[in-house]
Amino acid sequence: MNLWLKLKLLNTFYMKIIYVILFSVVFVKITDKFIEGLFNRRTKIIKTNENRLKTLGGLIKSVVKYTVYFVAGVMLLDTVGINTSSILTAAGIGGLAIGFGAQSLVKDVIAGFFIIFEDQYQVGDYIETNEVGGFVEEIGFRITKLRDFGGQLHIIPNGEIKRVTNHSRGNMRALVKVRVSYEENIDKVFSILKEVCEEFRALEYIKEGPDVLGITDFAAEGIEFSIIAKTTPLMQWTAERELRKSIKERFEKESISFAYYKVPLKGA
Repeated sequence: MNLWLKLKLLNTFYMKIIYVILFSVVFVKITDKFIEGLFNRRTKIIKTNENRLKTLGGLIKSVVKYTVYFVAGVMLLDTVGINTSSILTAAGIGGLAIGFGAQSLVKDVIAGFFIIFEDQYQVGDYIETNEVGGFVEEIGFRITKLRDFGGQLHIIPNGEIKRVTNHSRGNMRALVKVRVSYEENIDKVFSILKEVCEEFRALEYIKEGPDVLGITDFAAEGIEFSIIAKTTPLMQWTAERELRKSIKERFEKESISFAYYKVPLKGA
């Protein structure tokens, strides 16, 4: 083999390596730009907020990058004459063994991906799942962290989240039940409750109502009235507290008595 042929083969060898490296780097950069553009345009397919878009976009870019670099690495090993089939076989056996031991981890990661992609809940939402409720503090690809009203932090693997009740999506219902004595004038009570409701209609967090539904129960202690309203997310409890406070103040002013349970005297 003459020198010219050797140089030609050597040149082809190095050019193939350069082509593989250059192609993989360029492909990853183009894919990154495409993914960024896709998520920045907020297409109708992907309905989520900016933070979730960044998280999901970063995940997809990482998967693409490592996949391309892995394939490029295998091609480079083949180019320099290393038998990659034995390496891949060993890697496959090792991966299979690890896979059996990491099924729950893979399940958690996949579930976390779909939680983020489908925008089931966001950081700051109040949700109920797995018999616990709380505000979402963190959403990871493996776990979700909830902080309940008592301050306890619940760490839940995403793979165990089967059903989610999100209290932060759409208008929420505020319900207040008021019981008055049977001796009270029903029309007067109804009129007072309507006046209290009118005072709340102008509040920013009230989206609908409040409305007096009327008499909803005849209890042993007294007559029950119900008031219902729709509020912005997480403001339903504030609305209920403020309504009860206003009703108490108006009843005291109008000398309206609340119903109460009378404990029977001993021997009566």
